[in-house]
Amino acid sequence: MELLKNLYSTTGLALMTIEQAIMIVVALFLIYLAVKKQYEPYLLLPISFGMFLVNFPSPINEGLMEPGGLLYILYQGVKMGVYPPLIFLAIGASTDFGPLIANPKSLLLGAAAQFGIFGAFIGATLLGMTGAEAASVGIIGGADGPTAIYLTSKLAPHMLGPIAVAAYSYMALVPVIQPPIIKLFTTKEERQIKMTQLRTVSKREKIVFPVIVSGVVILMIPSSAPLIGMLMFGNLAKECGLVPNLVEHMKGSLMYIITIFIGITVGATTSAEAFLNIATIKIIILGLFAFCFGTSAGVISGKIMCKLSGGKINPMIGAAGVSAVPMAARVVQKIGQEENPSNFLLMHAMGPNVAGVIGSAVAAGVLLAIFK
Repeated sequence: MELLKNLYSTTGLALMTIEQAIMIVVALFLIYLAVKKQYEPYLLLPISFGMFLVNFPSPINEGLMEPGGLLYILYQGVKMGVYPPLIFLAIGASTDFGPLIANPKSLLLGAAAQFGIFGAFIGATLLGMTGAEAASVGIIGGADGPTAIYLTSKLAPHMLGPIAVAAYSYMALVPVIQPPIIKLFTTKEERQIKMTQLRTVSKREKIVFPVIVSGVVILMIPSSAPLIGMLMFGNLAKECGLVPNLVEHMKGSLMYIITIFIGITVGATTSAEAFLNIATIKIIILGLFAFCFGTSAGVISGKIMCKLSGGKINPMIGAAGVSAVPMAARVVQKIGQEENPSNFLLMHAMGPNVAGVIGSAVAAGVLLAIFK
């Protein structure tokens, strides 16, 4: 019995705490959502597996997030704000800004959806957070994981793990969170509205657009340059049509490699000691509020535009104003077809969706300029 007791004392079961066991169960649940329910597995699977690895007792996971360890080294790209601009480069190379150019009013819906950022910011300050911490929590409302990581790494690096997990989790849960909010604020008749086909955008317009946006935004908000600059360079490379091999690697291998690095290292920051506390609970709740508030503001703005246009704009496209590209636009398309099988709203929703990407980067630049 003494031999068995000594053998058991060397196993991970003897070393594991209740808190670590809880985090492992949470990680397994997120893996289930990614694999079984297919909730954005490209994001959720690496995050949940990083969480799973890091919460084993200490000599078992030794070498992962310790200085010099594999995940520690990869995590420096998150900590130093290198990965998010590279993700924006890939997004720009894979995104068509045509719907936004064809319907510039979409910018208003993208801007409206950013109200969630500032609503959560106010809530966080009321809960006693500093301005920098509140700004980092509020950016979750943009539903843009790379932007949340970038801003938090600059303003509140001690909150990076919980904020990154919350931001990416809510991005992954867009198909679950948004439909009830959309249906709450719209009528069946509004959801059935069919929109006319967008005009064809010329190649010249598509080439000029990223150059103009880069110049105007960076001149107005210099701190947004890393995100906006990489986003627009990726799009310019795509639209000029002269460097197809570069574009293919930007939107393909680069995107997936950086997604793996971000996902598994962000998940690895969620140790039981860092994650299971009151501050994390506040972040999770405020992040959910920010995301829901942003979606609601987008839909309500869509309703206003619907009224002003005489019923020609489907208000659901306002929900795509958050910058979860293209998940939010797909949600609008799915609900639209459920209400009216002949309704095709995807391209109309992509306008606000792309505007949301730009809007969240601008909002991050504003908050960084104020609180850095």
